[in-house]
Amino acid sequence: MNQTPTDEGSSAAESEPGPPEPSRPPRGRFPASARWTLVFIVVMIALVVAIWPRGDDDPAGVSDPATATGPKATDAQVDEGQLAQARRDAALEPCPQTGLPVGPGSVLAGVTAPCLADGKPYDVGAGTAGKPMVVNMWAVWCLPCRRELPEMAGYAQRAGDKVTVLAVHAQEGAQNPYLALRFLTENNVHLPVVMDPDARIAGALKAPRVFPSTILVRADGTVAKVLPQVFDDPDQIAAAVRQYLGVTT
Repeated sequence: MNQTPTDEGSSAAESEPGPPEPSRPPRGRFPASARWTLVFIVVMIALVVAIWPRGDDDPAGVSDPATATGPKATDAQVDEGQLAQARRDAALEPCPQTGLPVGPGSVLAGVTAPCLADGKPYDVGAGTAGKPMVVNMWAVWCLPCRRELPEMAGYAQRAGDKVTVLAVHAQEGAQNPYLALRFLTENNVHLPVVMDPDARIAGALKAPRVFPSTILVRADGTVAKVLPQVFDDPDQIAAAVRQYLGVTT
């Protein structure tokens, strides 16, 4: 409750009230939505600082990668030596090569993108043809992705050769493989990863602008289900694969 201060030691104030004091706005509580927005901004800044390349003396501004018009934290570049070392540290699995024919209805047929393990162009449709697949859309600036990606990696080990698990980095930030490699190293994730700088994979899969999102793809290359949600453990992923792809893992 708000209290209005009074003048101490003045008897006149008790018998002859003076002009009323100007009203003061009540001190309301800080709105919960605003508090959570502030917390999110602080955490995002901490995340970018944690994965920012060391030794850069230029100040780094942090902004939403999806809306910023100027330089972004995810645009920071490193030299080839640093990038090569980051690839060695990450020790990612190579992008899959099933050796099977591409289905006539495959939505990924002809779609190429850089494979993060070696930086070379990768034919996504040909490399993943003929096997059911779990595609996980993620980004370095996505906080829930930090929690979910290790669960995806755990599911990939569980699924073995039955299901391909492919992690695809969102368009925003995909121009900087170094930050993605650092992110994966810090989270001990070694999944095969494809960068999507032109959003061709996201467009082919009709992936929503929600991260993380998981797209389940049939062996013939058609999309079975789009799941814009966070999976908490490999059991949940296995249940979705069983339900929508008909594969028990």
